[in-house]
Amino acid sequence: MKDSNTDDWQCETKKKTKHLAYWTFAWVLTTALASFGPKLMWDSNSLYSLLAIALNVIVGIFMVLANIKQMKSLDELQQKIQLDAMGISLGSTLVLGIGYSLLDTSNVISGDAEISHLIIIMGLSYLAALILGQARYR
Repeated sequence: MKDSNTDDWQCETKKKTKHLAYWTFAWVLTTALASFGPKLMWDSNSLYSLLAIALNVIVGIFMVLANIKQMKSLDELQQKIQLDAMGISLGSTLVLGIGYSLLDTSNVISGDAEISHLIIIMGLSYLAALILGQARYR
């Protein structure tokens, strides 16, 4: 038999997760606006670009706050799994990112080091750490 408190907690966690998803989607949209708007919408107008970037940063701050609220709604085990995954993601991105930047600045690689590559590393390492963390504690 389920406890009413458990149901309330699960409902609150789902609500905060949806809230985080909405803010994340809004941030992705404002990132696209700031990235593609100067070329496709406002012909590189600096004022519009500045406004789009400011909007992106503001929405990003709300996304981070929603992430904090969502993390606080998780139980201790899920918080630990998330924290471990975030630590692995941060560490791997930092170490690989600096190595990647050094390859670029020392001209070992022919192309430029791009931030998008680091975002991919961050996302994949976070996802892998989450999957491994979930499997470890089953």
